[in-house]
Amino acid sequence: MTLTATTDTAAAKALAVRWLDLVSAGDVDGLVRTTAPDWTMAGGPPGLPAGPDGVRALVASFGRITQSWTVEDVIAEGDRVVVRATNLCEQDEFLGVRATGVQQVFAATFVFRIRDGLVAQVWRTAQDLQRLLQLGAVLVPPSNRPSMP
Repeated sequence: MTLTATTDTAAAKALAVRWLDLVSAGDVDGLVRTTAPDWTMAGGPPGLPAGPDGVRALVASFGRITQSWTVEDVIAEGDRVVVRATNLCEQDEFLGVRATGVQQVFAATFVFRIRDGLVAQVWRTAQDLQRLLQLGAVLVPPSNRPSMP
């Protein structure tokens, strides 16, 4: 569905922002209600199934987390809504790096495809390397890595 009316665009923007609010709240039921049955995500955890099971797996992948998204920009055209936001979070672990007690701040950009008033697709680009560095992860150049037996 291509959004053409101003009210459709406003509703699509509100839905995208609401989706991030639901993610922050860990409201799986709310997310499932606002997500298309064939929903997909790029830029999230690998191997997410489509649809509601994928939404459930996405939220489960966070583990214990407290987070809050602050929306900086929302831009919509056609059936796409782009949201630039900043996240403040604390969780037990991120990408295998212990994170308990460390507050992380990072930016992300989401592109939502809205279809029939539901989120059908999400593309995520985020400052995940910045998060890892905030957690104390260290980059080791290949020449300095220990040899594998």
